[in-house]
Amino acid sequence: MNKGAIFDIDGTLIDSMPIWDDAAERWLRSIGVQAEAGLGQILFRMSLDEGAAYLKRTYTPDLSEQVIKDGVLGVIRDFYVQEVKAKPGAGTFLAQMEKAGIPMYLATSSNRAHVQAALERLGLYRYFAGMITCEEAGASKSDPRIFLAAAKALGKDPGDVYVFEDVIHAVRAANSAGFVTVGVYDAASDADNAAMRAECSIYLHSLEDFDRFRA
Repeated sequence: MNKGAIFDIDGTLIDSMPIWDDAAERWLRSIGVQAEAGLGQILFRMSLDEGAAYLKRTYTPDLSEQVIKDGVLGVIRDFYVQEVKAKPGAGTFLAQMEKAGIPMYLATSSNRAHVQAALERLGLYRYFAGMITCEEAGASKSDPRIFLAAAKALGKDPGDVYVFEDVIHAVRAANSAGFVTVGVYDAASDADNAAMRAECSIYLHSLEDFDRFRA
């Protein structure tokens, strides 16, 4: 029986992780405000609401938190729609998967409209039978529910499905449910590289290496 495949999007298929560090700084710059050094790291562990409160308190006391959130989210939306690039080899890799007769599904924690627009612009969306988001699954990627829902949509059991991911918590969730995990390197997750190599069934430094996956 042919296996199926579930692909993460951010950091796996598209090189989008840097925008999450840069979005607030880009928005501040657009309104003529200079951000402090390391703002992305300061905001990294905050929720959107917490980050908006920090930006209001620190930079824009005259703006509401909702205006700040809308501004930052607009920067992120524009990046996906207009700028983000595919990870090297992504298009060829997906074409090879299609040629091998492996049905594919998308599983993402990002906004559906944003990532779909990016993948359509890059010519990648056509390879997939569908997509599910963490919001739709009702759980983050620390929980295997999103992968189980995607596998069900493909009509496959977890043991017959490859899960392509770039972050260790998602790999661990997929492993816990019996999926075959494929780690894909992304610079944003470099600190977890050793764990990814140890815990993934297959590890790819790049999607350009389809031969290693096939082997």
